[in-house]
Amino acid sequence: MGSHSNAEKDESATETETTTTRRGSLSVTESNTDCDGDALPPPPPPLANVSQFEEGEKVLANHKGRFYEAKVLEVAFKDNEWNYYVHYIGWNKSWDEWIGHDCVLKHNEENLEKQGVKQGVKSAMAWRVSKMKPRCPNVARGRKRKQDSVDNVVSPMEENLVPSDNLLTFNIPPALRKQLTDDCKFVTQMQKLVELPRSPSVDDILKKYTDSKMDKHGRLSNSVEEILKGLRCYFDNALPVMLLYNNERKQYEETICGDVSPSSVYGAEHLLRLFVKLPELLIHVKMAEETLKELQDEFVDILRFLRNNQSSLFVSTYKAVEEMEKQET
Repeated sequence: MGSHSNAEKDESATETETTTTRRGSLSVTESNTDCDGDALPPPPPPLANVSQFEEGEKVLANHKGRFYEAKVLEVAFKDNEWNYYVHYIGWNKSWDEWIGHDCVLKHNEENLEKQGVKQGVKSAMAWRVSKMKPRCPNVARGRKRKQDSVDNVVSPMEENLVPSDNLLTFNIPPALRKQLTDDCKFVTQMQKLVELPRSPSVDDILKKYTDSKMDKHGRLSNSVEEILKGLRCYFDNALPVMLLYNNERKQYEETICGDVSPSSVYGAEHLLRLFVKLPELLIHVKMAEETLKELQDEFVDILRFLRNNQSSLFVSTYKAVEEMEKQET
């Protein structure tokens, strides 16, 4: 991250001392002695030039041409202007940096809308999976292929990113692990598929989960709403890339076309497969520890909901392709 250069020393002073702020590399150099050599505090900024932002205030900060939600950690007056050491909300502290007054805006609805700022967890989770491409349906079958790369899943601050030091970890309940095992056997060994469209669909399941949270807490926090929106977005984009077995691809191509979203057609069986892949996907997203913890807690809660409603959300029988084709005719 960029930082401001050190202030030049006052050549007219006989003795100077450089006072450096506790964070970053912004330094404020002032003459620190009087005529008798006694130490004096640095002079205050002019009264007319009062900072518009305070320590601890939530603001919008400009990073490389885009605004993000941030928190002011420190304020300093240097070179006749105010400078701010900011932390980008939802991001690792390694992104903290000093920025000038011109790079800070008030955090209000007008500026949020004007700058198109993505708020909270949604920004940190970086639900950018639009570049994920489905595998080619014409690839010869009978040979196992490695999963497609997910390196395109990156954060908005995508320059010079490295994987997060924190790995998303959560345990899938034993009953759901068995569900995954049975699902694999039905599709790959017995050559049976889940009949589509599913009811309830992934959209229906997330709506049921939302209703259960509302009944329990009386409201749904903004962060939970963003997590659920992101989960649906990941499902829609990841399904053709990494959530289908080879013998399910023809069914996908025949079912998903135009503006039809996979989350409105597929159900709990394929949603559960996504949870197996989430740690692999989100390792490419750099986020703060508190954001990672919030994601883990919410994913665990969703898995608990799937487990508690397993009999009503998952299909009890898979059908052979020939059987489904006969039904269609």
